[in-house]
Amino acid sequence: MSSSLKIVRLANFVAPASGGLRTALRELGKGFKEAGHEPVLIVPGERATDRETEQGRVITLPGPLLPGTGGYRVLTDKKRVARLLEELAPDRLEVSDRTTLRWTGAWARRHRVPAVMVSHETADGVLRTWGLSENMSRRASDVLNTRTAHTYARVVCTTEFAEREFVRIGARNVVRAPLGVDLEHRYPALRDPDLRARHARVGETLLVMCSRLSVEKRPGTALDALEALLRRGRRAVLVVAGEGPLRARLERRARERRLPVTFLGHIADRAVLASLQATADVALAPGPAETFGLAALEAMACGTPVVASSSSALPEVVGSAGATAADNGEAFADAVRMILERPERERREAARARAELFGWKNAVEAFLAAHDVEPAGPDGWSGADGAHGADRSAGPAAVVPTAAAAAREGLR
Repeated sequence: MSSSLKIVRLANFVAPASGGLRTALRELGKGFKEAGHEPVLIVPGERATDRETEQGRVITLPGPLLPGTGGYRVLTDKKRVARLLEELAPDRLEVSDRTTLRWTGAWARRHRVPAVMVSHETADGVLRTWGLSENMSRRASDVLNTRTAHTYARVVCTTEFAEREFVRIGARNVVRAPLGVDLEHRYPALRDPDLRARHARVGETLLVMCSRLSVEKRPGTALDALEALLRRGRRAVLVVAGEGPLRARLERRARERRLPVTFLGHIADRAVLASLQATADVALAPGPAETFGLAALEAMACGTPVVASSSSALPEVVGSAGATAADNGEAFADAVRMILERPERERREAARARAELFGWKNAVEAFLAAHDVEPAGPDGWSGADGAHGADRSAGPAAVVPTAAAAAREGLR
């Protein structure tokens, strides 16, 4: 077993109602802790707190709200963050924000702390969703990504899709480490007839979208898809789980067009959300800049097939267990219809089988390998097959080194 290491993780854009990033931080922290290490998470909040949790120590520093983001906060006091890092004296640093926290890479270099940046989204994809042209977003993202790659020892990408923009600039310190899904608490048997009756009548197709309601997630595509299905004569309803700055606009649009949409807001109870995901016929994931798509994978673990944006990384994750579509309502409606033509049992079993390739244990091993840490926990699971686990090639849960030797040699 390797010695215990203090792995300090920094993240911005985490809110009480946020989803995928919050889930990933929690599950990876739990895994690091179970593997015998000491994870410490630093995030912004309303006030300063310091507590022990299932994912290890969680420290909250005061951070201002970002207007128009629906509750996101950021760590803006660099001196305070730097002092805290010096007090913690981490053995490894992991950063989940490559914009406002990129300065921590320079701090890590000065203090000789191996640091990784986790790319949770593609820079050019996010810039395009905010209205920049493809050419401008590509040039801006190339500049940002070049600086990131030079600042950190490694860049961790969760899919090949996310990795491409770093390959494009010739970055040689990129590793791939997929995320995972809680297969124990999300499963098809959570399907609830009473919950279904609450949201859909007999003969209606129940669609669900679990997403932050913000520009980069393109939630309006789900309403477009519902409208297209209704126009074609299919009886369907949509349930939306999630909060965000676009909620009021989407609710107004649903009222004006008389669309059968139920907005549930953020669902904090994970069991309730899992039951909703299991009860739906199809889950919609319209975000074109998604680099992994945890909500979609959770729906699949519950036996619900997914229709996802073909512009995102989700085709890699969904595989043949769902469908992908161009970023418009008509294409999403076509994909929904195609999925529903498959026998229900067959499509639900395929969704679950695909999700079972993405357990959190594999994800934890992959992230520890990216830190050059050999995982070893009380249950005996170990990544002793090399710094990057290169022989773990069975399926999407493998760690894929882009240039492991170069990363080790040149960018520490």
